[in-house]
Amino acid sequence: MDALNRSLFMLINATPTSPAWLLQLATFIAKDVIAIVPLLIVALWLWGPREQVESQRVLVLKTGMALLYALAISWCVGQLLPHPRPFAIGLGHQFLPHAPDDSYPSDHGTTIFTFALAFIFWHRVWSGIILMVVGGAIAWSRIYLGVHWPMDMLGGLLVGMLGCLASHLAWQIYGHRLLDKLNPLYRALFAVPIRKGWTQS
Repeated sequence: MDALNRSLFMLINATPTSPAWLLQLATFIAKDVIAIVPLLIVALWLWGPREQVESQRVLVLKTGMALLYALAISWCVGQLLPHPRPFAIGLGHQFLPHAPDDSYPSDHGTTIFTFALAFIFWHRVWSGIILMVVGGAIAWSRIYLGVHWPMDMLGGLLVGMLGCLASHLAWQIYGHRLLDKLNPLYRALFAVPIRKGWTQS
């Protein structure tokens, strides 16, 4: 498995002769595209057709719970199975500054794949597939720039599945009570924007 991991990395990893525009594109994808996660979460909570707001907020909470569970699982796995990044062992070429901490599983991969899986399971399949493509681009970019192994991204996907499963089970226990507590808090904090019609009540 380690040999396959290294072979795939060397196949994807950029070199000093790689086009500058592709390195710049990969850097943008690796660093900035992950911002789609908080932006979509905020947008789905604040706006939308009145008849869909409740279902959107359920999606936001279930997705947020899945992300918390997935990142917690990711941290535990990282502590149990520490793995150095490619540049930390002198393999390949690094084009993105990064601390030489443990790489498995990828936090970026865990976040975007959990988000994509949540949309597949609890929103619409097509929206989740689009996010999965975005996740694939982020995974490629971070391998291409030399800061992650392919298996780091596969690990993020698997942890994302576990996070969604944990969220689904937890929702049955306390999800609706959590939503009932957050809605009044939101209405109190956003009273002015709600009254002016800038956000949904």
